Amino acid sequence: MASSSSGCPEGGVRGADGAPVSALRRAYLVGVYWISWAGFLGVGACFGLGVCLPLLVFSKATGVRRFARRAIAFLMNVWIRWLHCTGVARVHFEGFEPAPLPGTVYVANHPSLLDATFLLARIPHAICIFKPALLRNPVTGPSAVLAGHLSAADGLDLFKDVQDRLGEGCSVLIFPEGRRTQTGAVLNPIRPGFAVIACRARAPVQAVVIRTSRGLGRRGGVWWRPPAELPARIVLRLDRRWEYCPETPPSALASEVEAHFQRRLSDFPV
Repeated sequence: MASSSSGCPEGGVRGADGAPVSALRRAYLVGVYWISWAGFLGVGACFGLGVCLPLLVFSKATGVRRFARRAIAFLMNVWIRWLHCTGVARVHFEGFEPAPLPGTVYVANHPSLLDATFLLARIPHAICIFKPALLRNPVTGPSAVLAGHLSAADGLDLFKDVQDRLGEGCSVLIFPEGRRTQTGAVLNPIRPGFAVIACRARAPVQAVVIRTSRGLGRRGGVWWRPPAELPARIVLRLDRRWEYCPETPPSALASEVEAHFQRRLSDFPV
């Protein structure tokens, strides 16, 4: 097979921007991808076990929660800059200037394992509703609990806890699909719980549309396996906002938000 002048076989491996990637460049990017994950997990474990675990006795204090969220956002922003500097991925935030408003219910589609990581880097006043396994994990659990993040298994108590956080001036980040998608342009059925929370708290709903490179942290894959497209590309767009309207029931709001996501994912390329 003939090779192009860049050293990449025609029709061979390409990055998320469509540019050809040589075998040597691909080997470098795969190596950096693994190093990036090792650093992410190592720093996360040190912060969670060394800093957050001893402070869990103060986890009810608003100031301690705020410190933990800001520290997590700082570490995540450092990791994003690392991804940019090494060239392994480009994370693009659109519409996040000026800074996102507190007291808001942020809802996002969920194409990647890293979605919460990127969003919490830009919305440090947000608390996220995680799967129970993440809060029980000895590496991620202490920092998540100290920051005030909540478990999706809390049932009716979850609604009260979320309203309390919104009353403290926090925002809440919810992935209403409940699980990651297998393909970026296909939306899982949306659960209406976020709309119930927003209506009870009289809070606005803000959509965040996320698109990622093919195979990056998708459901059904292995997290440590490098995606097919390296350098990877991630685009997070602060999209439509729904102000609180007492005449709109939660079911209607949830349906409108789901329809909006379906439209945006069909015409929003990564």
